[in-house]
Amino acid sequence: MHIAPLDLALLCAYMAGTIAFGLWMGRGQKTAHDYLLGGRDLPWWALLLSIVATETSTATFLSVPGIAYSAQFGTGDLRFLQLPLGYLVGRTIAAYVLVPLYFKGELFTAYDVLRQRSGPAVRTLASGLFLITRTLADGLRLYLTAVVLQIMFGWSLPLSVAITGIGTVAYTVVGDIKAVVWTDVMQFFVYMLGAGAALWVLGDRLDGGLTTAFTNAADAGRLRVFDFAFDFGNVYTFWAGLLGGTVLSIGSHGVDQMIVQRFLSARSQGDAQKALLWSGPLVLLQFALFLAIGLGLSAFYAAHPPSEPFTKGDRVFADFIVHQLPLGLVGLVLGAVFSAAMSTLSSSLSASAGALVNDFLLPWTGQRPDSPFALRAAKVATLLFAVLQMGVGIVDYGDGSPVVTKVLAIATVTTGVILGLFALALLPRRSPTSSLVGLCGGIAAIVVVVFVLPAYDVKLAWPWHGLVSSSVTLLVGALAAVSLPTNPDQRSS
Repeated sequence: MHIAPLDLALLCAYMAGTIAFGLWMGRGQKTAHDYLLGGRDLPWWALLLSIVATETSTATFLSVPGIAYSAQFGTGDLRFLQLPLGYLVGRTIAAYVLVPLYFKGELFTAYDVLRQRSGPAVRTLASGLFLITRTLADGLRLYLTAVVLQIMFGWSLPLSVAITGIGTVAYTVVGDIKAVVWTDVMQFFVYMLGAGAALWVLGDRLDGGLTTAFTNAADAGRLRVFDFAFDFGNVYTFWAGLLGGTVLSIGSHGVDQMIVQRFLSARSQGDAQKALLWSGPLVLLQFALFLAIGLGLSAFYAAHPPSEPFTKGDRVFADFIVHQLPLGLVGLVLGAVFSAAMSTLSSSLSASAGALVNDFLLPWTGQRPDSPFALRAAKVATLLFAVLQMGVGIVDYGDGSPVVTKVLAIATVTTGVILGLFALALLPRRSPTSSLVGLCGGIAAIVVVVFVLPAYDVKLAWPWHGLVSSSVTLLVGALAAVSLPTNPDQRSS
């Protein structure tokens, strides 16, 4: 065991407290409406912090510092910040174009919009793509959290994944979205405090402090933020960050059920827009903090080399937390790691359960959203997705590349297609058939980009994948809408 009894006690007390708080906050829900949408009565500032905490997974907490730590694992500088610049643009577009769609009628999922405007088949396929993507991406996040337990206790990966997953699912099944949002709020402050504490310790352990470390980094060109090269195979360019990040953010925060569920839980459209707009600057500041930690870690390990060289960037910060932090702070920062993990995983389970119940089970069974069946089904679905994500998490992803880039790359594969379907749904001339044709075109484009082009040594960096798939989905679907007969009732909203 690599953790002192005091730190272990603090960590266990935090985990127990989080679960108890989630169970208490989630008490009293009587219908699927309460269970999945919190009665549509959650304040905007809580939704803001929940949105940020949800996207700030362990992949962000542990993987982003590794990107700045060394060019071996990322860029070794601050060019990753180009991506959240695109986030700012994308969230602004999503707030004013997509959010209003969710306040027209009584909707339970993002994909209800597609049912209304493009037909139930399109809704079902889009929701299915979301469920597959979310399960894979958040299984990866669960894996990275389990790595910390491996380092701490030397446990096997499956056992570490199971313990992390079970701790999260406990309060999610009982309380769901209300419990998820309010525990997210608490977890936001915990992981930010933990990150700040780790940065403070780094400064204290470095000769000359962080000022000297950052000055040396600047002299070495490691405070570089922008790269204006037109290199479509490079993830870390301004154009990939701005354009790719914009499309990714419109998709992830405009049509992804995990975030849309928060909009639907807001008291009003204005509250939902406010929460989304303010999340962009807050995430940008978070990325800057985690990259600064990475630069500090680089200076620290240059002066104090590890006993064995790091083979994965994701393990650098984890190693520092477990082996270098003073007594007491280890438990705090490990609590921050698990806060980041639990906020994302609980949100993922809640959103996946909502999509499965409302987009699949209720239409198939003919049950109403306010029926006892819907509530029971939502709880069972939460457990089901917990098991599936744990299954993904037990695979050892040992190629050395940052897990955060894997997660984002998975998100772009289907998010772009779903975004293209929403764009088609907004066209004056549309039909279920043209949307299905567009969906097939977008998936074909992704297959070509991911599997065919690399076979010919042509590489397109993952931030561009969403732009390609959404554009092809929209173009093919729009051409089909013009070419195919259209029901007059579907030509206008």
